[in-house]
Amino acid sequence: MNLTTDCSAEQVDASYRMGFTVGDHSAGHMRRILRMFLAQWELDALAGAAELALTELVANVVRHVPGRGCVVLILRRPDGLRVEVSDGCPSPPRPAAPDAGELSEGGRGLLLVEAVTDRWGTDANSTGKTVWFECDAASR
Repeated sequence: MNLTTDCSAEQVDASYRMGFTVGDHSAGHMRRILRMFLAQWELDALAGAAELALTELVANVVRHVPGRGCVVLILRRPDGLRVEVSDGCPSPPRPAAPDAGELSEGGRGLLLVEAVTDRWGTDANSTGKTVWFECDAASR
């Protein structure tokens, strides 16, 4: 069971959950997995936004989580899609400060997640945190 979204037996066919140790090239593999599920669920219209948001969340694990371990949940919702990336680091992600320099190399990933998804957030838990986003099928 995921700590943020408990999946019932009826939802198993509408979800994918897997633990990973991620590296620099992991986001590409996860995008392919996500695309496969979106095609199966006939949610292809969400692919661009969902792939970009997932890439940013995985990049945050690579950059900021010791050991780079995470659990990814892709969940079909009645109104669209929810993706969660859980890790063992309790520090919440922080979007870039508005005064971050134009040439700053980092800190904009969560701003992108906010821009391309309908909702996103973070939930603390006893082992770390879960960062999630949702894309509504009707809004695409």
